Amino acid sequence: MDARAQESFQVSLLGPLRAWWQEAELPLGPPQQRAVLALLLLRRGQAVAVEELVDGIWGAEPPAAAVSVLRTYVSRLRKLLEPGRPADEAPRLLVSLGDGYALRSDAVLSDLDRFDDLVARAGARHAEGDDRAAVDLLRGADELWAGVPLAGLPGPRIEAERRHLEERRLAALETRLRIELDLGQHARVLPELTALCEAHPLREALCELRILALYRSGRRAEALDVYARTRRVLVEELGIEPGPSLRALHAGLLADDPGPARPVPQDTSADAGHGAGAGDDQDGPASSVSAVRPSELPADLVTFAGRRAQLDWAAALLPDRGHPPTPLLGLVSGMAGAGKTTLAVHWAHQIAHRFPDGSLYVNLRGHDPSGSRMDPREALERFLVALGVAPQAVPEGLDAQAALYRSVLAGRRVLIVLDNVADTEQVEPLLPAAPGCFVVVTSRSRLSGLIARHGAHPLTLGVLSAEESLELLARRLGTARVDAEPEAARDIVDLCARLPLALSIVAARAALHAGFRLADIAAELRKDHGSLDAFSGGDLGTDVRAVFSWSYQALSPEAACLFRRLALHPGPDITRAAAAALAGVPPRRVRALLTELTGASLLIERAPGRFVFHDLLRAYATERTEAEDGERVCRAALLRLHSHFLLTTRNAATVLDPFREHMPLPPSLPDAAPLRFSDRAQAAAWLRTERYVLREIVGHAAAHGFHTHAWLTAAALDVYFNRFGYWHDLLEIESTALRSARATGSVTGQAYALCGLGGAHSQLGHVEQARQNLEGALELFRSADHAMGQALVHRGLAYLSNRTDRPQAALDHYAQAIELYRSEGNISGEAGVLNQVAWTYILIGEHEKALDRCEEAILHCRKLGDPYGEASTQDTLGYALHHLARYPEAIERFERSQRLFHEIGDRYLESDVLRHLGAAHLATGDRNAARAALTAALALLEEGGHTEADEVRRELQELYGPEPGAPPA
Repeated sequence: MDARAQESFQVSLLGPLRAWWQEAELPLGPPQQRAVLALLLLRRGQAVAVEELVDGIWGAEPPAAAVSVLRTYVSRLRKLLEPGRPADEAPRLLVSLGDGYALRSDAVLSDLDRFDDLVARAGARHAEGDDRAAVDLLRGADELWAGVPLAGLPGPRIEAERRHLEERRLAALETRLRIELDLGQHARVLPELTALCEAHPLREALCELRILALYRSGRRAEALDVYARTRRVLVEELGIEPGPSLRALHAGLLADDPGPARPVPQDTSADAGHGAGAGDDQDGPASSVSAVRPSELPADLVTFAGRRAQLDWAAALLPDRGHPPTPLLGLVSGMAGAGKTTLAVHWAHQIAHRFPDGSLYVNLRGHDPSGSRMDPREALERFLVALGVAPQAVPEGLDAQAALYRSVLAGRRVLIVLDNVADTEQVEPLLPAAPGCFVVVTSRSRLSGLIARHGAHPLTLGVLSAEESLELLARRLGTARVDAEPEAARDIVDLCARLPLALSIVAARAALHAGFRLADIAAELRKDHGSLDAFSGGDLGTDVRAVFSWSYQALSPEAACLFRRLALHPGPDITRAAAAALAGVPPRRVRALLTELTGASLLIERAPGRFVFHDLLRAYATERTEAEDGERVCRAALLRLHSHFLLTTRNAATVLDPFREHMPLPPSLPDAAPLRFSDRAQAAAWLRTERYVLREIVGHAAAHGFHTHAWLTAAALDVYFNRFGYWHDLLEIESTALRSARATGSVTGQAYALCGLGGAHSQLGHVEQARQNLEGALELFRSADHAMGQALVHRGLAYLSNRTDRPQAALDHYAQAIELYRSEGNISGEAGVLNQVAWTYILIGEHEKALDRCEEAILHCRKLGDPYGEASTQDTLGYALHHLARYPEAIERFERSQRLFHEIGDRYLESDVLRHLGAAHLATGDRNAARAALTAALALLEEGGHTEADEVRRELQELYGPEPGAPPA
């Protein structure tokens, strides 16, 4: 034992808590006393507040004497840790800091520190290519564990820490086992993998490693059985299908080619690729998790003022070096308008450089007056996609989403801002388990559960001090103007109650009118003060609604009207086009009105052309709408709004699928200034940007009685949401559409909604629900004698049949769809089905038949002048030829497909075909041509910001090594 160890307090956390001083083990006392010691150790030198320790040990219902008992525990621990120290001398190890305690980390040696060090060194060795040394280090790290970490210790905080530690051990184990597989040690690791999979049946990464080990041991049948059992457990317990990586590995096993140790995920599901007909426009979602670095923080406020004490508090939370053993959590709470979001964003920008893996931000709308509080599943889906998970790979249930989120964050250092949280339950699923992440939460509530269960560091934000308020005015208006009228400036500060939101609004008004005296502004504010009910639950001695009223009354009549109309929009944000529809004014005119509102600080332009309300101002706008506008005026505005979204969505869907059926529109639609799109990229970009608004719009239309708009908008969105993998969204909007169609008695509307629900359930693996919905849709379409609808449902049933390994049933449904299309003279529909039939033949290995169907489809596409359909089918044809080892012919087809997609302007699908082309060239041995194709694909993917760029970059480096001067993949 080295000299430092002999002088240090040594502890073991990776099992039952144990401690030694100079080689003598210490009696740590009762379980709750040991829990206090554990919480102090895990904080590694940072102070832990008394309130946090009480909540962490006893939870929501501590005993009356909890604080006294806690102090007794601390006193005993001090005597235990420094037995020879005089009672009147200040302690050296366990010290009091403010209203809490800290244990000096520099005097502690722990097995957890040793574990972190070994894992970090292993990562460095692995990066250097010394895999055997990395394995030895990781084995040493695992040997430090002596069972369940913190075993026998009580309290909700300890339980949370225990889960974090166990997750870190599993992550290290998976890393070691994967490296050992890469070293060819499959026989050695197989028993360990088998035991781990039995202990963690839902952990897909372990299942992948076990399958690879079995396959490489010549036990392919057993490997397939492991996949089948894992899939069954995932479906039965979580209601989800295996992730794309595991599915890709399974497909490789079926083809007797499981690929590398970490298979590159490919879409091998039924009807995948461009053979999927209506579902083949994959413009963006990756099927794998890439190392994406999100940067989602809103813009920092240039004129930020004050809050120095709060920023000092925030700065003290982050350690000076390294990163914390558990995710740190800062909680900023306070009344509405106190500047919580402004402070959190400013703080986040100051520390963002310390989080190299990016930043995430979401407004959870916990106190939105419209009631559109964000569900944690929506926030998780946004974050997962931002972190590189393909939308279609996001699981369905909240628990499964949260588990994937924690896994994706493992090993990353990400800054996460969770704004406007309603309660602890809303935010808990969004908390990472990975060390190195930092979460900033803002809320009007204190969120004591977050403090007790997750160790959040609370900061209650009050109003500004008088000095800070004057500083805010000076930053907005200029120091000279404030210094010229100091008394009037102080009056404005008092009349605004030092509330940042109110001060900002008044400052904006004064800045717009540089000739106004501050004394006149103060006099006008004083005149308008009245009631206090704008701040229910607040403790201000003044009426901030008067500030809103004063600024509102200064607006032009048109701007005031727009301010009221915007309150009718469901959110989460609004564009200029939607604002023009609501107000019933030309788009050119609405731009000036929005500028007037943002200039008065009554509206926030959160991104170019996208506007949001502060929730207090939304509430005020709603009040003014109710007071000044009648029901007829509001309903006319809502009709324009929902007509705008219906018509724009239909225009976008038509560009994406020009041969789709058009359903009749409601009569007498107003002039809602719908947007039009010149190409597919433009249409897809609008749908992608408006996705969350569109999801709200369908429900909002139904809630306000615009049922026909609701189901027609949902039917138009089906094209985009299905093609791009947003199947959870489809379930939500099609369920609403079904209710609306039933409310209006529309048989066609019900059939389309059921068809959309069936497609979404098929993609999510809900086989029985999908079949019921699709069969219900087929029955309704038949009753309406709707041949096109029947054909659409048969395609859905065929897809479901392929998903459930019933290719003959799929071919039967496709045959019925073709017959229906021919009866209607719909050549486009027939061509699409022929392409899908070809893909079905590829799935079952009948590649010659696939060639025939592709040739038929291509003839139809050329007759129609449908370059997109031909490009998709040429790619399918090339894929079949590749499987027949007819590589020169496959290359010719891929090149034709690539040229067509290039002419169409679909860069994403062009890149996909280039990847197929590269594989074909590689199969012929032409490595230079393969490299050129993959390099061209990479350039297109990087240009579009697609996550598959990382996959292609890795492929290139594995095949050819890095380019001179190129960064590592």
